Amino acid sequence: MTGHFATMKRLCLFLACLALCVPVAAVHWPASAQDARLPGGALSLDPMAQDTFRVLNEARRGEVWGQVRVERRVIIRIAPSDEATRTTLMAELPRRNMQANFEEVPHTDCVQVESILGVRPTHDNRLLLFTRDRAILTATLERKCAARDFYSGFYIERSDDGRLCADRDRLQSRAGSSCAVEGFSRLVAVAG
Repeated sequence: MTGHFATMKRLCLFLACLALCVPVAAVHWPASAQDARLPGGALSLDPMAQDTFRVLNEARRGEVWGQVRVERRVIIRIAPSDEATRTTLMAELPRRNMQANFEEVPHTDCVQVESILGVRPTHDNRLLLFTRDRAILTATLERKCAARDFYSGFYIERSDDGRLCADRDRLQSRAGSSCAVEGFSRLVAVAG
């Protein structure tokens, strides 16, 4: 019984090898009798009569590429103002007893992003922006947004002009909110 099993095993191995060789031979075999005719009209079964390197020639052809476009995106993070920044801004105020009230004055529709040092949400659904030139700006958010979502700052995609503009740019909070700025105002201290 073991001799019969060994013979069957050898036969299966031989057939498996033969099955692997068939596709290789089929590449060289003429597709039809018309393809196998020699110039004199005689049939040729010689695989060398065909283009034996057809497969290699097809593999050698390079891939055809279309347009390739590379885009670069820069995301800027504006963090909440830290205690040191607020202390520095407060230290430069005059030391005399003075009651200061703040009044809002109109500001342009855009702010240089690199001038923003920090941000703080307010209770009236706006953001306070602290700038390098020691100005405090308010950014009014669109109605559907909540300023409290920006407690840990915001992200903004850098524009070509490097500015944050009302009715153009969107602020992305770390909580996932995306809000447009409707306008900016500047807070100015008035004695009173």
